[in-house]
Amino acid sequence: MRRIRLGTRGSRLALAQSRWVEARLCAQHPGLTVELVTITTTGDRFVDQPLSTIGGKGVFVKEIEDALTQGRIDCAVHSMKDVPSELAPGLVIAAVPSREDPRDVLISRSGGLAALSPRARVGTSSLRRMALLRGLRADLMVTSLRGNVDTRLRKLDDGELDALVLASAGLRRLGIERTDIEFLDPCHFVPAIGQGALAIESRADETAEVLRALDDPVAHLAVTAERAFLLRVGGSCRTPLAAHATLNSSRLEINALIASPDGTRIVRGNRAGRATDGTEMGIELAEDLLSRGGAKILRVLGEGPDVR
Repeated sequence: MRRIRLGTRGSRLALAQSRWVEARLCAQHPGLTVELVTITTTGDRFVDQPLSTIGGKGVFVKEIEDALTQGRIDCAVHSMKDVPSELAPGLVIAAVPSREDPRDVLISRSGGLAALSPRARVGTSSLRRMALLRGLRADLMVTSLRGNVDTRLRKLDDGELDALVLASAGLRRLGIERTDIEFLDPCHFVPAIGQGALAIESRADETAEVLRALDDPVAHLAVTAERAFLLRVGGSCRTPLAAHATLNSSRLEINALIASPDGTRIVRGNRAGRATDGTEMGIELAEDLLSRGGAKILRVLGEGPDVR
């Protein structure tokens, strides 16, 4: 295979991620040509609306998957946390490259989270982050904030907000360095499912074989466990969910939670075991959280499965 058409969103971060993949594909396969194909998704068209109101799962993925199934592109690069638990028929995640820092960070004009004054304005695009912030600091004014990373940082620097919560991975991939960052503990402020990881998606054909050269088995195992949790819970971007798996040698540990949007109810749990049992652990952890109150939270939101 001498040429691959790689689909990507057009944001600065998406292009940075795709160019990173392009460089590594060309290094692994000398003589290969990679053509970046920019695709506008639903999430890109409605940047002034909360994600929870514009289509649920896959608002950054659907149009790109359509291009894949129609043969207009050969593969795609997504932020793993944007990928629904179930892919379109005939598509596979061919590779999960080495994972960036999965943590969330708080960027503030007045110190860390504990130092924020009551009624401080904190912006984020994620219902999960909103719920966790409200659970920790009910006195804060937590607001929905869309837009690219540069736009959000500008709102902070211009004084429209007192703090932001963003993914560390996005800042690192864009080469943005700040001195006003607090890294939030992933054991308590559990990251989004797949946060910090990339998904390289393709049809189940020869392209998938070419892409597998970029796969990191450790990242792939961790993400597989997290996504098994997501699939069993059955939530969407309207649901504050989190799961984060780590590997130490052959042992995998996964922490997860289901929260109410106002942060008043947060059901937490964890599992640990063999790395090869990650899928089973993700499912078991989901069923545990659902049985201990997670299902009730989801029912109120009109989401989720029935507990078996």
